[in-house]
Amino acid sequence: MKRVLLISSLCLSVLVASGCWDRIEVNDLGLVMAAAFDKKEGNRIELSVQIFIPRSQKGGGGSGMGGGEGGGGGGGKATLVRSAEGMNIADAVARLQGKVPRKISWGHCKVYIFGEELAKAGVSEEVDFFHRQPEIRTRAYMYVSKEKASKVLEVLPPLERDSGEVIRELSKLRLGMETTIFDMKQMLRGEGRAAVLPMVDILNPRNGEKELETAPYLFGTAVFKKDKMIGMITQSATRGVMWLRNEFRTTTVTVKEKEMNGFFSVNQIRATTKLIPKMEQGKWKMHVKVRAEGDMVQNGTVLNPMTPEILDNMEKAVKDDIKNQIELALGTAQKKMKADIFGFAKEFHRKYPKQWNKVKDQWDDFFPKVEVTIDVEANIRSLGASTIPAGIPEQEVKQK
Repeated sequence: MKRVLLISSLCLSVLVASGCWDRIEVNDLGLVMAAAFDKKEGNRIELSVQIFIPRSQKGGGGSGMGGGEGGGGGGGKATLVRSAEGMNIADAVARLQGKVPRKISWGHCKVYIFGEELAKAGVSEEVDFFHRQPEIRTRAYMYVSKEKASKVLEVLPPLERDSGEVIRELSKLRLGMETTIFDMKQMLRGEGRAAVLPMVDILNPRNGEKELETAPYLFGTAVFKKDKMIGMITQSATRGVMWLRNEFRTTTVTVKEKEMNGFFSVNQIRATTKLIPKMEQGKWKMHVKVRAEGDMVQNGTVLNPMTPEILDNMEKAVKDDIKNQIELALGTAQKKMKADIFGFAKEFHRKYPKQWNKVKDQWDDFFPKVEVTIDVEANIRSLGASTIPAGIPEQEVKQK
């Protein structure tokens, strides 16, 4: 019995002693909040990271990492920026670690930004790195910077803790494209081999503000064929892309009907898009079916939308505006760039697998020839708290 107790005690002590041998304390970690990648001479890459500066609850504690560039409005800088060059990301990370006294941790990084020059050269190696690291979240957001990506990390936004947080919050609003690491991999591996990333730039400082006292913002979309950026599309065309990809959750449509003197705005509360592929007499066709419902939030006209005829004209104006955005996106991506960023290839593959297998290697040539028809139905479900225009006398409101 004594022998059994002794052996049991030894086993228990071994388990207790070895349970946390490789644990790393939070105070020993450098938490990366955002990362930027820029192309350098000699096919080298520059990695810049935005590292969180921990502070005591009383606000008087230091970070233990010294000062540095960074963001954060009010209460001092919340982050610092450090950079290093390497032959690839892995090499740059190893060199960067020599400049940071804490172990670099990617688990909290939710923003990854490519400089435009690097994006045009190709990002396949970077995407590969992201998916091989167990720490990196595949639901983190990806972007392309109009200028050098590291500059985006250095600005000092007035509202959020750091510039990375600003970009992430803008993406969550779904006002433009929203692409994660996982999405990027799926698009590059998909049938169309085309991808999209939102573009980011820096607002010009207002009068009296310092150069870095500003914030990043999203504008337009970068278009990729295979892993290389081939161009960008405007914000208006981006809205058309989002309609075609069925990625609109909420948006405001502001339009002017042909015979109206003034604009009115509708908040879309429900929007769905279906892509219906067809093959007729050897021709590849795609029917786009859009259904949208919304509430009127402003009426700057003198018309009474309670009148059925006027309401019909307003709904037609919304429908035409959505259709114009879709046509703009098709004209740019399909006709000019010849990049299937809409998912047409996936739909044809699903419905016509045999025919698809015959043309998949020539899809870049087939895609611009696909005939697209657009069917939009838009309904205004609510006129808000005021049915007639509220800013003019009731006798001036036109009923038809």
